[in-house]
Amino acid sequence: MNSDTKSKFLKLALTAFGAVFLLIYPLGLFWPSGWVWHSGQGSYYLQMICAVYAVLGVFLIMAARNPAEHKSLISFTVWSSVAHAGVMAVQAVTDGQEMGHMLGDVPALFLVAIVLGYLNSGSPAATATAAA
Repeated sequence: MNSDTKSKFLKLALTAFGAVFLLIYPLGLFWPSGWVWHSGQGSYYLQMICAVYAVLGVFLIMAARNPAEHKSLISFTVWSSVAHAGVMAVQAVTDGQEMGHMLGDVPALFLVAIVLGYLNSGSPAATATAAA
């Protein structure tokens, strides 16, 4: 895939993933076993996660305008998604009541990391990150 095509898909992916991050709460309402952890929709935990991901979603959508100017945000999204999904995967496997997450938010965050990591590799944004 050439760099122009990657750049177009990166912009699309940033917008799409940003929109999904804005929809964490509705996803939890429709599929709680795949998106809501511990005590359910009324928990403080869910409210905190929704707030953090909503803010990240807005910033990803804004970054889609010019990804090269937002290389650190894209890198943060990739690596924080890997870390978050890894922790959730371990917790889901060790707590049988949370196994639904292995089909919900765990693979979703790994997908975010893989797609954004691939599309950002070799781009001016990734090259600038590697040089820093």
